[in-house]
Amino acid sequence: MSNETKRDVFEDLVEELADAYIALDGEGIGEDLTNEDKQAYLKDYDNALPDDLPVIPKEVGEYIQWGKSYDIQLYMMYVSQLIHRPGFKKLTDDAKSWIISSSNIFARAWLLGIWRVEETGEIVKLEAEK
Repeated sequence: MSNETKRDVFEDLVEELADAYIALDGEGIGEDLTNEDKQAYLKDYDNALPDDLPVIPKEVGEYIQWGKSYDIQLYMMYVSQLIHRPGFKKLTDDAKSWIISSSNIFARAWLLGIWRVEETGEIVKLEAEK
C-alpha cells in the first residue's frame, strides 16, 4: 500500500486526461491512454489510502502504537488506568479527554491501523503482522 490517497490517484488521472486532450486539440497528436495505463490507474486506486483518514493527536497515535505492540484489546485502551504493562507511559489529561470525546475516531484509527497526525499531517501506518 502506498501513501497516496484515492484523491491523489484521481487527480493524476485527471491530469493525464487533460494533457491528452490538450495534445489532441493542438497541432500534435496526443498519446493514447492504453489499456495498461487504465489498469495501472485502477490498481493504484485500489491500493490508495482512503481520503478520510482519521486525524488524531500525536500522543494518542503513540498510545495506539504502544497498545498494538502489546496486543492490548481495544476496550482496555479506553481505561488506561487499568493497564500495567512494560513501557506504558501515563497519558496526559488532554489525551485522555480526546480519546473519550473522540472515541469513534480513536476506534477507527485503531481498527484501520493508519491515521493522519493532527499536528504535522504525517500519515502513520502500523506494520502488518507477519
